[in-house]
Amino acid sequence: MIEVILLIAWLVIFSVIVAATYQLHHSIKELKAQGNDEKADALQTSQNWFYALIVIASVCGVGILYLFLKGTIYESHFFEWLNLTVRLIHITFGIAWIGASFYFVFLENALNRTENVRDELAGNLWAVHGGGFYYVEKYKLAPKKIPKHLHWFKYEAYFTWLSGFCLLSIVYYFNATSYLIDPEVLDILPSTAITISICSLIIGWILYDQICKLLSNNKVVFTLAITALVFLFAWFYSQVFSGRAAYIHFGAFLGTLMAANVFFIIIPGQKRMVAAAKKGLPPNPKDGKAAGLRSYTNNYFTLPVLFVMISNHFPSTFGNSYQWLVLIGITLGTVGVKHYLNIREKGELSVWVMPVSIIILFGMAFMTAPTPPKYENCQEMVSFTEVQTIINNRCTMCHSSNPTDAIWKVAPNGIKYDTAEQIYNLRDKIFQRVVVSKNMPFNNNQTGMTQEERDMINCWINQGAPK
Repeated sequence: MIEVILLIAWLVIFSVIVAATYQLHHSIKELKAQGNDEKADALQTSQNWFYALIVIASVCGVGILYLFLKGTIYESHFFEWLNLTVRLIHITFGIAWIGASFYFVFLENALNRTENVRDELAGNLWAVHGGGFYYVEKYKLAPKKIPKHLHWFKYEAYFTWLSGFCLLSIVYYFNATSYLIDPEVLDILPSTAITISICSLIIGWILYDQICKLLSNNKVVFTLAITALVFLFAWFYSQVFSGRAAYIHFGAFLGTLMAANVFFIIIPGQKRMVAAAKKGLPPNPKDGKAAGLRSYTNNYFTLPVLFVMISNHFPSTFGNSYQWLVLIGITLGTVGVKHYLNIREKGELSVWVMPVSIIILFGMAFMTAPTPPKYENCQEMVSFTEVQTIINNRCTMCHSSNPTDAIWKVAPNGIKYDTAEQIYNLRDKIFQRVVVSKNMPFNNNQTGMTQEERDMINCWINQGAPK
């Protein structure tokens, strides 16, 4: 009964919020048409808050829907589609945000600052794309008159972070014992792990923000301080969470810095610049300088964040004994690649940045290479029946047409070991994950596969995998 009452209340509240948002949008449009920009800007702030309420109400709606489905056969299906939907939203907004970052840093680097540049301009750029020619100009400070239609790049950042945090909650907070915590790393309660997770993002932003404010005048010291902070958090997460969760949290840490830069520094500074220009006052150069610094650090964080987004598909990275060193190495390598691209866009060349970056990345590939398993304890022939028994006891609770696992209700990646043929056809994958990398069974060897069983599979493979 309580679920029905909550649903009705939610429908009423959500409808009111959407209707109010639409009315505000209509009023803002009318005020701008009348030339009353001051009132329109005031209403725009209110509209932004209503957008935030829509997001909050949507999350509450998902929670109410979960109450209806909890304990039913649809619960796991609900989480699967929730995961899929939020992941798609996260990727979509992330592409838009990172694409904008790449474009504007390229634009800044590639500006023509010498030929046919008017006094009030910092530079211009001709470009061709999609069958059309484009001409872009950048002002040193601001135009004499602010145009009515001024595009802001901010919601891409906001929704990337919000969807990312929702995804972190869905995958790691709701399944903390399976995904977030590894007792062999640190045996803590789920509530403790979640608290550490959230607090680390807040503390990380505070430390980063202070470094930017206090050390940005000295480029070398600033770079070293940011590098040390990034290294510290990469190491810290590996000492607290499971390997998979440590990598994702490192990405969440960088993503939080990037989104907070936009929310707390870049957009407020731009608002002050626009307000000053509308009053006929010169914008404060400090706002532009601060926004430029944060935009550039965001740009350098993009490739490490992209790596983290795909890292869960490559267990040789997060499953390595020196996972934090691998994470630091790949971060250094990808930042080096981005730096090379940035200076190249300026028309400058470096003979060492790209080669060193590639060497670092190849070094990480070498570090994560598996050690060939020893083939010494195989005194007797191992039959396929023995191997199939091991697989049935240790793997088919997840990798089956009808999984019995509490979390996996569909076989991960569609891999199933129900039949002898399926096991035999996937023998190389089994060998890689069970014998070489030893990152299966999932969830810190949830089913308790013994070393003896791994050795038997190793022997069977090395004996030619007889049927």
